Amino acid sequence: MSTQHPPTTGVATPRLRDLFIGFFIVGINGFGGVMPFARRMIVEQRNWLSPEEFVDALAMCQFVPGPNIVNLGVALGGRFRGPLGALACVVGILAAPMTIVLLAYTALVRVAEAPVMMGALRGMSAAAAGLVVALAVKVATPFVRERDGLGLLMAAIAAVAVGVLRTELLPTLAICAPLAVALEFLRTRSKARRS
Repeated sequence: MSTQHPPTTGVATPRLRDLFIGFFIVGINGFGGVMPFARRMIVEQRNWLSPEEFVDALAMCQFVPGPNIVNLGVALGGRFRGPLGALACVVGILAAPMTIVLLAYTALVRVAEAPVMMGALRGMSAAAAGLVVALAVKVATPFVRERDGLGLLMAAIAAVAVGVLRTELLPTLAICAPLAVALEFLRTRSKARRS
């Protein structure tokens, strides 16, 4: 029995080469964080997933250990091409950054504490923060478009818990996930009763 699922966006199932190249390009472009570039490639450029499917896949990837982008590569590659697809995505996303980091570390180890380098690192940190904010806005867009108050409420609770109250991610997820499931169950049940 195959675990592969065709895309729901009307695009042909990507080949192994397509998965590798797509994630390789994301890995090259993703300085400071690759998820915004991954979303653009997966949803907007290649149409492998809809915006809602991307949010669902990303949410699932938050629950398993490891980097979210690697988890997303495994999930997406596995969905379309099984274990070889998962491997193609993971190798694609990691190949360029690992090579670049090793070469950069070797070249920059001597100048790492120079004032110019420290300023450059601060600038890159600000750019990375901007990418995270941009991704948050794009991920929240389906909730806003569908006027999904429950989704927005859960996002706000998680953001306040982690960003303001400084709770750890795992306990926050342990509380928010069952709460979201219970509230969605109640909302669905309530709609069914009214119908």
